Amino acid sequence: MNTVNEPRKATTPARIDSPRGAWASHWAPELRILLVAALLAAYFQFVNHDFLLSNASLVNLSQYVAPVAIIAFGEIMLMIGGDIDLSAGMVFAFAPFMMVFANDAGAPMWLAVIAGLIAAAIIGFINGAVTVYLRLPSFVTTLGTLFLINGITLTVSRGTPAATPGSPGFAAVMGAWGYSEIIWTVAIAFVMHVLLRHTRWGLHTQAAGANALGASEAGIHVNRLRLGNFVIAAVLAGFTGVLESFRITSIDPQAGGNQIMFLAVAAAVIGGTPLTGGSGTIVGGLLGAAVLGILSDGFTLIGINAFTFNIILGAAILAAMIFNIHVGRIRRRGAR
Repeated sequence: MNTVNEPRKATTPARIDSPRGAWASHWAPELRILLVAALLAAYFQFVNHDFLLSNASLVNLSQYVAPVAIIAFGEIMLMIGGDIDLSAGMVFAFAPFMMVFANDAGAPMWLAVIAGLIAAAIIGFINGAVTVYLRLPSFVTTLGTLFLINGITLTVSRGTPAATPGSPGFAAVMGAWGYSEIIWTVAIAFVMHVLLRHTRWGLHTQAAGANALGASEAGIHVNRLRLGNFVIAAVLAGFTGVLESFRITSIDPQAGGNQIMFLAVAAAVIGGTPLTGGSGTIVGGLLGAAVLGILSDGFTLIGINAFTFNIILGAAILAAMIFNIHVGRIRRRGAR
């Protein structure tokens, strides 16, 4: 039997992205925010030459960025799944008082700090359990606990500040030294980035945020993830409050509040995490906090008041949300 050799059909080789191109595509959102931060820093340095060259200015910048960024990391974990924690600012004030009470009861400082974080974790668990198992919107749940925790803090403290306990060395590590907070922030950012991008917990959180029903049908415990992320967010908020209490050597029941919570959410949104959920980035949240810090300190140095900062902040949040929604639509069209 004769065989006829048919000519081979020409095939187009599959396009293989270069490692450099894949890296740039993966980090594109963070690179855009980094560029914005660099341009803002360059502008304020040009206007005021002490902006980046003064140690006092760098300390002020790092101490502004650190608490906003750490709380933002927890909010990002929640926002990816479509949740939010409005009570974070009140947990910020509550945890340090629990630390003081534990220390007054005889616990060493390291154990007292853990006691404060456990108290924060309990609040996060309550937020998560009510939201997940009673099927209340997280906005409603955490709005209620916001007032509840604030009332408890004011009651147990009698509305008066308390001195931060501990030795000078312990206090320096926990926030009293000018750069200790930003070192904690970078370390926590690294851990949270690994958790979100390179562990089953983080990958499942992203999958559940993008398609909760599909993730549930694939065997992912969506409710368990949401509950756990509420605990993570509360612990980070409580730890931030502990760091700040050591920095200012005082624990104020009125500290934190809604201001720092909204700044953290703003940092997350500016960093590329949409309020609609489905995606998010820890590095973006850190850079978003840096942008807010640069704007705040820069405006202060050149003599612009806080009202203008709020105008710029509101415009930046709107612009970031519009941009995130637009990019999401483009990605969905490209996936079809």
